[in-house]
Amino acid sequence: MAPLDNGVDHGPDPLAEATEDSHPKRIDCVLIAGGLYHDIDFARLELLKLLGEHPEVRTRVFEDFENLEALRGADILITYTCDVVPSLAAQEVLRDWLSEGGRWYALHGTNSILRLMEDGVWEAPRWAPLMMDLLGSQFITHPPIAPYTVTVADPSHPLVEGVEPFETTDELYHLETHGDLHVLLETECTEEGTGFREAADAPGKHPVFYLKPRGKGGVLYNTLGHCRGHYDLQPMAEWWPTLDRCAWDLPVFYDLLRRGINWLKERPAG
Repeated sequence: MAPLDNGVDHGPDPLAEATEDSHPKRIDCVLIAGGLYHDIDFARLELLKLLGEHPEVRTRVFEDFENLEALRGADILITYTCDVVPSLAAQEVLRDWLSEGGRWYALHGTNSILRLMEDGVWEAPRWAPLMMDLLGSQFITHPPIAPYTVTVADPSHPLVEGVEPFETTDELYHLETHGDLHVLLETECTEEGTGFREAADAPGKHPVFYLKPRGKGGVLYNTLGHCRGHYDLQPMAEWWPTLDRCAWDLPVFYDLLRRGINWLKERPAG
């Protein structure tokens, strides 16, 4: 049966000229997009569109880390989550997977554990030390969303080569760091976080974009990319009055996402 012509122009097929011997090897990707207080639908769709620029990347999508079979079978991993904490079994799978050569691009709130206490103050409990050691950091607090400048810490590294300092309006993450990080982008913060228990220790220089090696593999972490729609603070608030896109409004953020995906694809051959 001939394929149905629905009138949609999907553009040229970048693999159309590939032969059985020359075509790129399939890359199996797991995308985990889930959690609280963010427009997960928006972030998931944007990441899938970027992955769709690579026909050899075939992606499975989940809301949490608990499909251990999928994690073990993945070549690459991308996560955009907030307060999604893997079980210990999942953390151990991630540890072994990274050690054997897996590459993980972790975005924004992947390193967050949030609890709103009875006195109305947020805390970041240290309930997943293995997870945070793998990621290289844990979110502690952030000041109110406002413009800040991101600077380049290692301009010679391919992941940021040619990137100029830029201003973004986003959540400026104050991080508790773990292990030896290769910082690529950073920012200087002079404000304390608001509404967080540990805000007093927050001002100073914080990584924005960094690498954390693990065995044959490693993690690339990007703290940018807050997004929130009108319905994403439920049940705390029925309606959020603004549509927040933050760094997603900047071409440089999409450049960093694309560079990160290319870094994932350059993982060691298995």
